[in-house]
Amino acid sequence: MAATKIASDYVPNPGYSQADWNAVTDNPEWTADDFRTARPFAEAFPTLGEKLRQSRGSEKERVKIPVTIRLDAAIIDAFKATGEGWQTRMNDVLRDAAARLGPAETKG
Repeated sequence: MAATKIASDYVPNPGYSQADWNAVTDNPEWTADDFRTARPFAEAFPTLGEKLRQSRGSEKERVKIPVTIRLDAAIIDAFKATGEGWQTRMNDVLRDAAARLGPAETKG
């Protein structure tokens, strides 16, 4: 078993400060008994485990592309006011508008 970390073991690092190091140095290393009595995440937190299992799977092909766009605050507020799913509703409105524009011209 490795020795317990002490504050004097701190090595300067851009990822964490001396204060960060000091805050976790009292975390004991796991013993064989700790490993023996540990329970799987889904057993220890069944509600959260079920919610994680219900999450969306990986996309087979890229359907949506994340973008950054500047819109009037009033537009965002209006869609947000419709409640959960406002981004999907905004996507639907934009899809309808794009269909009315016609097929995109290929530039070459």
